[in-house]
Amino acid sequence: MPTASSVTRHFDHPADTITLDETARHRRRVRMTSDSGIDFLLDLAEARLLRHGDGLVLDDGRVIEVRAEPEDLMEVRGRDARHLLALAWQIGNRHLAAQILPDRILVRRDHVIRDMLEGLGATVTDTRAPFDPEGGAYGDARAPHGHDRHHGHEH
Repeated sequence: MPTASSVTRHFDHPADTITLDETARHRRRVRMTSDSGIDFLLDLAEARLLRHGDGLVLDDGRVIEVRAEPEDLMEVRGRDARHLLALAWQIGNRHLAAQILPDRILVRRDHVIRDMLEGLGATVTDTRAPFDPEGGAYGDARAPHGHDRHHGHEH
């Protein structure tokens, strides 16, 4: 079975793609199957969040391109830049994975968080999009007490 032990952003003509949600993109060592059926072992030196557009370099020279699968998210908007910044602080204070964009923040759907944000004056709408959250203070997009990360698209 081919092994991918490195990740690159510089490649042309990938052999295939692998489409994973954000949870399944945080890996170190796991058997995976590409979208068209290439079985391979991901064996990285340390766990990391694979980003949309990363290339997993197989030991035979082929590259499998990582695709971020659309997920059920909430789009959070503030009244202005200052309000959006305050909302971002509230989200961060709750150790939630968040994708920060110039005019909005994306977080996973959660009715409790929605109620809190709307109570703070945010406009919150449901969306479905690839989720590429910010890395945390320790290079990870997760809180230290996050959910079980061993489910998802492992094959």
